[in-house]
Amino acid sequence: MTRSDPGRAEATWRGGVPPPIVRPAGLRAWLRVLRRGGAAALVLLMGVLLILPLRGVERAIHARRRPWTGPHVQIVCRLILACMGIRWQQQGDPMQGPGGVVANHSSWLDILVLNAAMPVFFVSKSEVAGWPGINILTRVTDTHFVVRDPRLAQAQAAEFAARVKAGHRLLFFPEGTSTDGRQVLPFKRTLFQGFLDPDLPRGLAIQPISVVYHAPPGTDPRFYGWWGDMDLGPHLLAVLAVRRQGHVTARLHQPIPVAGQTRKTVSQACEDAVRRGVSCQLA
Repeated sequence: MTRSDPGRAEATWRGGVPPPIVRPAGLRAWLRVLRRGGAAALVLLMGVLLILPLRGVERAIHARRRPWTGPHVQIVCRLILACMGIRWQQQGDPMQGPGGVVANHSSWLDILVLNAAMPVFFVSKSEVAGWPGINILTRVTDTHFVVRDPRLAQAQAAEFAARVKAGHRLLFFPEGTSTDGRQVLPFKRTLFQGFLDPDLPRGLAIQPISVVYHAPPGTDPRFYGWWGDMDLGPHLLAVLAVRRQGHVTARLHQPIPVAGQTRKTVSQACEDAVRRGVSCQLA
Protein backbone atom coordinates (compact mmCIF):
# COMPACT_ATOMS: atom_id res chain seq x y z
CA MET A 1 0.00 0.00 0.00
CA THR A 2 1.32 3.45 -0.89
CA ARG A 3 0.56 7.09 -0.45
CA SER A 4 1.21 9.97 -2.77
CA ASP A 5 4.04 12.44 -2.31
CA PRO A 6 2.59 15.68 -0.87
CA GLY A 7 4.67 17.59 -3.39
CA ARG A 8 2.76 15.91 -6.23
CA ALA A 9 -0.67 16.78 -4.86
CA GLU A 10 -2.00 18.49 -7.97
CA ALA A 11 -1.18 15.41 -10.04
CA THR A 12 -2.85 12.88 -7.80
CA TRP A 13 -6.37 14.10 -7.05
CA ARG A 14 -9.15 15.78 -8.94
CA GLY A 15 -10.02 19.22 -7.59
CA GLY A 16 -6.57 19.83 -6.09
CA VAL A 17 -7.67 20.20 -2.47
CA PRO A 18 -8.56 17.23 -0.23
CA PRO A 19 -11.75 17.41 1.82
CA PRO A 20 -11.35 18.43 5.46
CA ILE A 21 -11.07 15.57 7.93
CA VAL A 22 -13.86 16.03 10.45
CA ARG A 23 -12.80 15.14 13.99
CA PRO A 24 -15.32 13.30 16.22
CA ALA A 25 -17.52 15.86 17.94
CA GLY A 26 -19.75 15.02 20.87
CA LEU A 27 -20.31 12.00 23.06
CA ARG A 28 -22.21 9.97 20.46
CA ALA A 29 -19.44 10.31 17.91
CA TRP A 30 -16.82 9.12 20.37
CA LEU A 31 -19.04 6.24 21.46
CA ARG A 32 -19.23 5.15 17.81
CA VAL A 33 -15.43 5.32 17.63
CA LEU A 34 -15.09 3.17 20.73
CA ARG A 35 -17.77 0.67 19.68
CA ARG A 36 -16.59 0.21 16.11
CA GLY A 37 -12.89 0.55 16.77
CA GLY A 38 -12.98 -1.69 19.82
CA ALA A 39 -14.86 -4.44 18.00
CA ALA A 40 -12.56 -4.23 14.97
CA ALA A 41 -9.45 -4.36 17.18
CA LEU A 42 -10.79 -7.37 19.06
CA VAL A 43 -11.49 -9.24 15.81
CA LEU A 44 -7.99 -8.38 14.56
CA LEU A 45 -6.39 -9.56 17.80
CA MET A 46 -8.32 -12.85 17.79
CA GLY A 47 -7.48 -13.34 14.13
CA VAL A 48 -3.76 -12.88 14.78
CA LEU A 49 -3.77 -15.21 17.79
CA LEU A 50 -5.53 -17.93 15.78
CA ILE A 51 -3.44 -17.57 12.64
CA LEU A 52 -0.08 -18.12 14.37
CA PRO A 53 -0.59 -21.79 15.38
CA LEU A 54 -2.59 -22.42 12.21
CA ARG A 55 0.29 -21.16 10.09
CA GLY A 56 2.73 -23.34 11.99
CA VAL A 57 0.84 -26.51 11.06
CA GLU A 58 0.17 -25.23 7.54
CA ARG A 59 3.86 -24.51 6.96
CA ALA A 60 4.84 -28.02 8.01
CA ILE A 61 2.40 -29.55 5.50
CA HIS A 62 2.24 -27.03 2.64
CA ALA A 63 5.53 -25.09 2.99
CA ARG A 64 5.07 -21.60 1.46
CA ARG A 65 1.58 -22.28 0.18
CA ARG A 66 -1.26 -20.99 2.39
CA PRO A 67 -4.48 -22.90 1.62
CA TRP A 68 -5.76 -22.47 5.21
CA THR A 69 -4.54 -19.10 6.44
CA GLY A 70 -5.53 -17.30 3.22
CA PRO A 71 -9.26 -17.93 3.75
CA HIS A 72 -8.75 -17.20 7.47
CA VAL A 73 -7.47 -13.69 6.69
CA GLN A 74 -10.34 -13.25 4.25
CA ILE A 75 -12.91 -13.96 6.98
CA VAL A 76 -11.13 -11.71 9.49
CA CYS A 77 -11.13 -8.75 7.07
CA ARG A 78 -14.81 -9.21 6.28
CA LEU A 79 -15.59 -9.20 9.99
CA ILE A 80 -13.52 -6.05 10.57
CA LEU A 81 -15.43 -4.22 7.83
CA ALA A 82 -18.68 -5.37 9.42
CA CYS A 83 -17.53 -4.13 12.84
CA MET A 84 -16.77 -0.75 11.30
CA GLY A 85 -20.23 -0.66 9.76
CA ILE A 86 -18.94 -0.45 6.18
CA ARG A 87 -21.09 -2.48 3.81
CA TRP A 88 -19.04 -4.53 1.36
CA GLN A 89 -20.06 -6.00 -1.99
CA GLN A 90 -18.17 -8.21 -4.41
CA GLN A 91 -18.95 -8.55 -8.11
CA GLY A 92 -17.32 -11.31 -10.14
CA ASP A 93 -15.34 -14.37 -9.15
CA PRO A 94 -11.75 -14.60 -7.91
CA MET A 95 -9.21 -16.29 -10.15
CA GLN A 96 -8.05 -19.78 -9.33
CA GLY A 97 -4.40 -20.69 -9.03
CA PRO A 98 -1.28 -18.52 -8.77
CA GLY A 99 -0.70 -15.29 -10.62
CA GLY A 100 -1.12 -11.57 -10.13
CA VAL A 101 -3.89 -9.26 -8.98
CA VAL A 102 -3.93 -5.50 -9.61
CA ALA A 103 -6.30 -2.80 -8.36
CA ASN A 104 -6.74 0.94 -8.14
CA HIS A 105 -5.63 2.42 -4.83
CA SER A 106 -7.42 5.10 -2.82
CA SER A 107 -7.41 4.23 0.90
CA TRP A 108 -5.88 2.28 3.75
CA LEU A 109 -9.22 0.46 3.68
CA ASP A 110 -8.05 -1.23 0.45
CA ILE A 111 -6.11 -3.72 2.59
CA LEU A 112 -9.33 -4.91 4.22
CA VAL A 113 -11.49 -4.73 1.08
CA LEU A 114 -9.12 -6.67 -1.19
CA ASN A 115 -8.27 -9.28 1.43
CA ALA A 116 -12.02 -9.72 1.92
CA ALA A 117 -12.47 -10.32 -1.80
CA MET A 118 -9.95 -13.13 -2.18
CA PRO A 119 -6.87 -14.65 -0.50
CA VAL A 120 -3.90 -12.63 -1.77
CA PHE A 121 -0.40 -11.58 -0.78
CA PHE A 122 0.11 -7.83 -0.94
CA VAL A 123 3.11 -6.21 -2.55
CA SER A 124 3.90 -2.97 -0.75
CA LYS A 125 6.63 -0.41 -0.31
CA SER A 126 9.01 -1.16 2.52
CA GLU A 127 7.93 1.85 4.63
CA VAL A 128 4.54 0.24 5.33
CA ALA A 129 6.25 -2.36 7.54
CA GLY A 130 6.53 0.31 10.22
CA TRP A 131 2.97 1.66 10.19
CA PRO A 132 1.25 1.01 13.56
CA GLY A 133 -1.69 -1.39 13.32
CA ILE A 134 -1.31 -1.92 9.58
CA ASN A 135 2.06 -3.60 10.16
CA ILE A 136 0.32 -6.38 12.13
CA LEU A 137 -1.73 -7.35 9.09
CA THR A 138 1.25 -7.14 6.77
CA ARG A 139 3.36 -9.43 8.96
CA VAL A 140 0.79 -12.18 9.49
CA THR A 141 -0.25 -12.14 5.82
CA ASP A 142 3.33 -12.42 4.52
CA THR A 143 3.29 -9.12 2.62
CA HIS A 144 6.00 -8.86 -0.03
CA PHE A 145 7.90 -5.60 0.48
CA VAL A 146 9.71 -3.86 -2.37
CA VAL A 147 12.02 -0.89 -2.71
CA ARG A 148 11.11 1.41 -5.60
CA ASP A 149 14.55 1.52 -7.13
CA PRO A 150 15.04 0.76 -10.87
CA ARG A 151 18.42 -0.79 -10.06
CA LEU A 152 16.64 -3.52 -8.07
CA ALA A 153 13.93 -4.23 -10.66
CA GLN A 154 15.58 -7.41 -11.99
CA ALA A 155 16.17 -8.88 -8.52
CA GLN A 156 12.62 -8.07 -7.43
CA ALA A 157 11.21 -9.65 -10.59
CA ALA A 158 13.06 -12.84 -9.66
CA GLU A 159 11.53 -12.70 -6.16
CA PHE A 160 8.08 -12.29 -7.71
CA ALA A 161 8.67 -15.31 -9.91
CA ALA A 162 9.74 -17.44 -6.93
CA ARG A 163 6.57 -16.61 -5.01
CA VAL A 164 4.33 -17.26 -8.00
CA LYS A 165 6.00 -20.66 -8.43
CA ALA A 166 5.13 -21.31 -4.78
CA GLY A 167 1.44 -20.83 -5.66
CA HIS A 168 0.98 -17.26 -4.42
CA ARG A 169 -1.38 -14.64 -5.84
CA LEU A 170 0.50 -11.35 -5.54
CA LEU A 171 -1.54 -8.14 -5.41
CA PHE A 172 -0.02 -4.75 -6.17
CA PHE A 173 -1.16 -1.20 -6.99
CA PRO A 174 0.26 -0.23 -10.41
CA GLU A 175 -0.67 3.45 -9.95
CA GLY A 176 2.23 3.64 -7.50
CA THR A 177 0.32 5.97 -5.18
CA SER A 178 -3.11 6.47 -3.67
CA THR A 179 -5.72 8.86 -5.10
CA ASP A 180 -9.03 10.32 -4.00
CA GLY A 181 -10.85 7.26 -5.36
CA ARG A 182 -12.60 9.21 -8.13
CA GLN A 183 -10.05 8.50 -10.83
CA VAL A 184 -7.43 6.00 -11.97
CA LEU A 185 -3.86 7.12 -12.62
CA PRO A 186 -1.73 5.64 -15.45
CA PHE A 187 -0.33 2.25 -14.47
CA LYS A 188 3.40 1.87 -13.93
CA ARG A 189 4.75 -1.18 -15.76
CA THR A 190 7.76 -2.20 -13.67
CA LEU A 191 6.18 -4.81 -11.38
CA PHE A 192 4.38 -6.54 -14.27
CA GLN A 193 7.77 -7.86 -15.40
CA GLY A 194 7.77 -10.39 -12.56
CA PHE A 195 4.90 -12.27 -14.19
CA LEU A 196 6.56 -12.63 -17.60
CA ASP A 197 9.34 -15.02 -16.59
CA PRO A 198 9.33 -17.87 -19.16
CA ASP A 199 9.96 -20.40 -16.38
CA LEU A 200 6.67 -19.60 -14.63
CA PRO A 201 3.75 -22.05 -14.85
CA ARG A 202 1.81 -22.07 -18.12
CA GLY A 203 -1.58 -20.42 -18.12
CA LEU A 204 -0.53 -17.69 -15.70
CA ALA A 205 -2.90 -14.71 -15.54
CA ILE A 206 -3.39 -11.34 -13.85
CA GLN A 207 -6.80 -10.37 -12.50
CA PRO A 208 -7.77 -6.66 -12.44
CA ILE A 209 -10.06 -5.39 -9.66
CA SER A 210 -11.91 -2.07 -9.55
CA VAL A 211 -12.53 -0.81 -6.01
CA VAL A 212 -15.02 2.05 -5.60
CA TYR A 213 -16.02 3.66 -2.30
CA HIS A 214 -19.45 5.25 -1.92
CA ALA A 215 -19.32 7.96 0.73
CA PRO A 216 -21.75 8.20 3.66
CA PRO A 217 -24.85 10.33 2.98
CA GLY A 218 -24.15 14.04 3.21
CA THR A 219 -20.34 13.74 3.08
CA ASP A 220 -17.76 14.57 0.42
CA PRO A 221 -17.66 11.85 -2.30
CA ARG A 222 -13.95 11.46 -1.48
CA PHE A 223 -14.66 10.73 2.19
CA TYR A 224 -12.90 7.34 2.26
CA GLY A 225 -9.93 8.48 0.14
CA TRP A 226 -6.59 8.74 1.95
CA TRP A 227 -3.76 10.36 0.06
CA GLY A 228 -1.29 13.21 -0.07
CA ASP A 229 -0.27 14.52 3.35
CA MET A 230 -3.29 13.11 5.22
CA ASP A 231 -2.41 11.59 8.59
CA LEU A 232 -3.69 8.08 9.27
CA GLY A 233 -4.93 8.68 12.84
CA PRO A 234 -7.37 11.55 12.15
CA HIS A 235 -8.68 9.84 9.01
CA LEU A 236 -9.26 6.60 10.90
CA LEU A 237 -11.17 8.47 13.62
CA ALA A 238 -13.30 10.27 11.04
CA VAL A 239 -14.25 6.98 9.40
CA LEU A 240 -15.13 5.35 12.72
CA ALA A 241 -17.11 8.37 13.99
CA VAL A 242 -19.40 9.02 11.02
CA ARG A 243 -23.02 8.47 11.99
CA ARG A 244 -23.97 6.33 9.01
CA GLN A 245 -21.35 4.51 6.96
CA GLY A 246 -21.23 4.24 3.19
CA HIS A 247 -20.31 1.13 1.24
CA VAL A 248 -17.63 -0.22 -1.06
CA THR A 249 -17.80 -2.39 -4.17
CA ALA A 250 -14.99 -4.61 -5.43
CA ARG A 251 -15.53 -5.63 -9.05
CA LEU A 252 -13.38 -8.60 -10.04
CA HIS A 253 -12.75 -8.63 -13.80
CA GLN A 254 -11.88 -11.57 -15.99
CA PRO A 255 -8.24 -12.65 -15.52
CA ILE A 256 -5.92 -11.59 -18.35
CA PRO A 257 -3.54 -14.34 -19.59
CA VAL A 258 0.09 -13.21 -19.76
CA ALA A 259 1.17 -15.70 -22.43
CA GLY A 260 2.42 -13.83 -25.50
CA GLN A 261 2.15 -10.47 -23.73
CA THR A 262 4.74 -7.80 -23.11
CA ARG A 263 5.01 -5.69 -19.99
CA LYS A 264 3.41 -2.83 -21.93
CA THR A 265 0.47 -4.78 -23.36
CA VAL A 266 -0.49 -6.60 -20.17
CA SER A 267 -0.27 -3.45 -18.03
CA GLN A 268 -2.43 -1.54 -20.53
CA ALA A 269 -5.04 -4.31 -20.62
CA CYS A 270 -5.23 -4.32 -16.83
CA GLU A 271 -5.45 -0.53 -16.66
CA ASP A 272 -8.27 -0.45 -19.22
CA ALA A 273 -10.28 -3.01 -17.25
CA VAL A 274 -9.83 -1.19 -13.95
CA ARG A 275 -10.75 2.17 -15.54
CA ARG A 276 -13.93 0.76 -17.07
CA GLY A 277 -14.97 -0.75 -13.75
CA VAL A 278 -14.38 2.47 -11.81
CA SER A 279 -16.13 4.61 -14.44
CA CYS A 280 -19.19 2.36 -14.54
CA GLN A 281 -19.62 2.45 -10.78
CA LEU A 282 -19.16 6.22 -10.54
CA ALA A 283 -21.50 6.98 -13.44
